[in-house]
Amino acid sequence: MSMGHMLLRVTIKLLFAPIILFGLYVQFHGDYGPGGGFQAGVIFMVAFALHALGFGIEETKRVIPPKILPAGMALGVLIYAGTGVYTMLLGENFLDYDIIQPDSHHHAGQHIGILVVEFGVGLAVAATMLQIFYVFASREAEPQDDVW
Repeated sequence: MSMGHMLLRVTIKLLFAPIILFGLYVQFHGDYGPGGGFQAGVIFMVAFALHALGFGIEETKRVIPPKILPAGMALGVLIYAGTGVYTMLLGENFLDYDIIQPDSHHHAGQHIGILVVEFGVGLAVAATMLQIFYVFASREAEPQDDVW
């Protein structure tokens, strides 16, 4: 392994955890300001894309196998939609979070509902973006015209 590759891999190892931590910050503070599930999902995916650039796509696929990504996509959508169905079953409109904690004077239901929905969005976006990355990064190079 060349010195350049070693420096790249050490740098990626140093940056991986802070990128994930920043994604968690964006995920769980999206209800207070800019950010939320979509941005956090993309940030999570970027950490794994960086891992693939330094360690190879096959090594990253061992960390997060492509076969679990469709389940992550579906589970994220189910969490989002399930929260809306839950509020409807409680007698309110789809995604009307106040019914989750109806006696709260501080709109705690809004806070809980937004966190759950944003978690679903983050999960669906991270899984979808990583699946797209895997498909593009794993494709075979197209043959040149002179190879025919």
